[in-house]
Amino acid sequence: MLSKGINPTGQPVMKEQGVKMWKKLDWRDYIVYLAFIGVIIYFSISLHDEGFTSTENILNIVRQTAMISIMGVAMTFVISTGEIDLSVGSTTALASLMAALALQAGFGVIGGLAAGLATGIVVGLINGLLITKVVIPSFLVTLGMMGIVKGLAMWITDTAPVPILDPTFNFVFGSGDLGPIPILLVWTLLATVLAHVVLRKTSFGRQTLATGGNESAAKFSGVKTNRIKLWVFLATGLAAGFAGVLYAGRMQAGRFTFGEGDELSVIAAVILGGTSLFGGIGTVIGTLIGSLMIGTINNGLIIMGLDVSQQMMVKGLIILLAVAFGKKAINK
Repeated sequence: MLSKGINPTGQPVMKEQGVKMWKKLDWRDYIVYLAFIGVIIYFSISLHDEGFTSTENILNIVRQTAMISIMGVAMTFVISTGEIDLSVGSTTALASLMAALALQAGFGVIGGLAAGLATGIVVGLINGLLITKVVIPSFLVTLGMMGIVKGLAMWITDTAPVPILDPTFNFVFGSGDLGPIPILLVWTLLATVLAHVVLRKTSFGRQTLATGGNESAAKFSGVKTNRIKLWVFLATGLAAGFAGVLYAGRMQAGRFTFGEGDELSVIAAVILGGTSLFGGIGTVIGTLIGSLMIGTINNGLIIMGLDVSQQMMVKGLIILLAVAFGKKAINK
């Protein structure tokens, strides 16, 4: 905070403190915002004639990134504790199928939502217990869970899609618009605001960052780190389950292919947004911007005519660049 007066050197305190604050600023702290602006400018100029800047295309980017953003804000908590969850993509597929099957069985909109969310919670709970109670590294647990859940999603319907004919479900959880605003944008903003408040304004958020920053010190300070980790994996499971519900509502069906490769996009969004891969530093707003940036790049590459394999290469490159230039991640 700046203050008036003269320090022992004869210089105004306000000026001295202002210089210190200026020196603390580092462009790498804002790389995701600078990069996002740069990406928008580049595609706006190079793809202007192809309609990149049209309102419809911008809204499409929002719709396409909604599920990644929602899973990303939850993944921010997991990575902030120094852990990782590779099972989110497969969980969305299983959740979409369970929601579709519940609707098909006549349980209605609430039943479909509950089935999708419960699927995610169960997967998150199993992940959390294996990590905290059996003490298996999160990378191995969630890698194995990714295969198990994916196989289960393929097995329960014999790889067949399950159509959803309930117009209310499809409107509320995917294809609806509130005036000009896509319903998916509303869900994204609600998830982002909630996660931001929890991370920045609650003791749970502070304990999450403390667990990732120095787990031993956090334990000595009274933080129940295993409980924190269990809760953050439950949160990612819940977010993945809800993302599956949104996939089902948007595509009006449950499919085992939903969420395929999303774990890469989610992790890229979180790291690119400024959350440290090694834990202790997290930013929900940065994750949202990272997600939108990845979605914008994907959209621009599609308009340019690049295929899926080239888009995957770009996603991998984004992760490498994020870690290479992310000062917070490197200096952790």
